Amino acid sequence: MTHVQLAKIEEADDVSRFAETAFTHTFGHIYDPADLATFLADWNPPARIAAQIADPEWTIALIRGDDGAILGFVKLGPIDFAVPAGHPTDKATELHQLYVAPEAKGTGVAAALMEWGIAWARARAAILYLSVFTENPRAQAFYRRYDFVDIGRNPFRVGNHIDEDRIWRLDL
Repeated sequence: MTHVQLAKIEEADDVSRFAETAFTHTFGHIYDPADLATFLADWNPPARIAAQIADPEWTIALIRGDDGAILGFVKLGPIDFAVPAGHPTDKATELHQLYVAPEAKGTGVAAALMEWGIAWARARAAILYLSVFTENPRAQAFYRRYDFVDIGRNPFRVGNHIDEDRIWRLDL
């Protein structure tokens, strides 16, 4: 169940759908429906996922269940937020997303994806950054277990709504 595999371009629709479902399940209740719809339309469309899969600067890896359904995925690539002053961006990469299906939480899927992602980042960079919502204590506890540390603020826009995210750093 915890076999990590690289996503293929032909899986872009599945990955996009999974990301939208996971985000909505976890955070959808926070937002005005119009803000959520605007965000989801622009955030991870299949064409963007396919382009990232094809780009060597990016990686998307997944774990599928015995029935073939995606249980989780991790996406890493170039940094797309403002890193706080004093923190280098050369030789650095970003963990953009790590999502796990509700039924797979607590099964080791997240840990397998994180370990795979850290190994991928370590082969390419000296620092791994991520951004995490301040109101997501479960994710924060998970990242803390891997020695990520909070280094600053990152406003995260969902439509007209701006969340308070925190930027976390792991020295590889």
